[in-house]
Amino acid sequence: MVQQASGDTRGGKIRCDACPVLCYIAEGKSGACDRYANEGGELIRVDPFTVVEQTKAGGGRLVPFLSPESAGWDGDLVQAKRTFITAVGAGTTYPDYKPAPFIVSQAVDDVDMVTVVTEAIFSYCGAKVKIDTDRHVGREREVVRVDGEAVGHVTTGEYGSQMLALGGVNHLTGGSKKEGRVTCEALLKLCNCEPVEMTVDGGAMLTVQAGQAPIINGTAEERMRVGCGSAAIGMFAKQWARHVDEVVVVDDHITGVLSEHQAGRLLDIPPTGLRVRGRKSTPGRYFQVAEPGTGWGGTDITDPLAIVEGFDPKTAWPGLSLLMVSTTGEQYAYYVLDEALRPVEADLPEALTVSVERIAENCEPALCSVVFMAGAGGSLRAGVTENPVRLTRSVREAITYVSCGGAPAYVWPGGGITVMVDVTQMPSNSFGYVPTPAIVAPIEFTMRLDDYGALGGHLDAVTTLDAALVKAERRVDSREDLPWPTDDRLYRWSRGREREPR
Repeated sequence: MVQQASGDTRGGKIRCDACPVLCYIAEGKSGACDRYANEGGELIRVDPFTVVEQTKAGGGRLVPFLSPESAGWDGDLVQAKRTFITAVGAGTTYPDYKPAPFIVSQAVDDVDMVTVVTEAIFSYCGAKVKIDTDRHVGREREVVRVDGEAVGHVTTGEYGSQMLALGGVNHLTGGSKKEGRVTCEALLKLCNCEPVEMTVDGGAMLTVQAGQAPIINGTAEERMRVGCGSAAIGMFAKQWARHVDEVVVVDDHITGVLSEHQAGRLLDIPPTGLRVRGRKSTPGRYFQVAEPGTGWGGTDITDPLAIVEGFDPKTAWPGLSLLMVSTTGEQYAYYVLDEALRPVEADLPEALTVSVERIAENCEPALCSVVFMAGAGGSLRAGVTENPVRLTRSVREAITYVSCGGAPAYVWPGGGITVMVDVTQMPSNSFGYVPTPAIVAPIEFTMRLDDYGALGGHLDAVTTLDAALVKAERRVDSREDLPWPTDDRLYRWSRGREREPR
């Protein structure tokens, strides 16, 4: 797609003003970002300008785009009502004095809507990575590195998952040139759903790819835990009560003991005299039974008896049966106490085999989730309106709907426009970069046409959907589970009444 260049030339090269680098690009070559090229003396956008269409096929399937000039076009423009112009491949507003590359109007349910699209240059951006595993990958605040360079840190763990905070302006611009370059490359790959190898200081080696199982120290994870040890006791106590005297669910955070747990007491399971290492919280719940690690239940143990201090001879009895199991069901062992009240390993009974398999069945597949997070600054907003703060207020008041590549974006409360989006919901290769360094990502603002005029929008730059479709080069079928960005229901007050134009 032909882009507007600055008009400045040097030795037959065209200067590209799509970012602050201001490359001079020779004929047949691309700029430093590989996003713009000189073709026959014209500056072209290399990546295809992309639209999302709502078809019966759905599911995010990528198909060749058929423009009105293409062979096979059937002349049906009714589908245009369910076509959404994304910012993928649209180009940028830099150097910020000009309107967004596309400001497209279309009628939706007899309401005139407008969508403003731009590929934003984000210096303030990063990725939040969720890794489904109970294995220890590193302590909170430890540095995450790619090619030896710091690109982020381990942050607060969540239920059944470890979390990383990667990127951000301090890594992109606040360190060495190499740190910024490596951080930008890692973010670009992660957001385009490509694998990235990384290490955690004092922790694990990781391979992370959005939508795929994490690889930890060379081993692919299969499942995330069913819950903490206490939760597992609550879920499966009734199934264990008839077949075993005691159960310990080993977990780095909360290890559960069946006979002490409230679930066990309500099922009339008698005390067993089992003594567990660690700090007792409430009955049947123990903290810090071992150090974090990649062994049983996210601890550093390989022998589950390492957390057992012994059995009270006043309470325990020979022949007492004990099941020890991890929170994923991957590790388990069965013991029977001998005459000296020492646990002796035995074959797992069939009835308990079923319960262990059920733990595994209730564990969801382990995946890596990558959420792109960025702040839309004043320069980007200037491409939407001559008074940028009005756009911010419009987004905050839910008058304007924000999407990224057609995928719904979560907008953080408070000041500014800080968005998060699941990268797997966006069209492939939605992200680019500029070597400042910064990430280039699509962002769209959709609202009613009268609201756009009220916030001081660039009405003289508004074009029709049909005119924009002529320039589109790629079509992606929408996913049926995602909201349609131009659905007028997104522009009503939460209680269902129509909002008056502002």
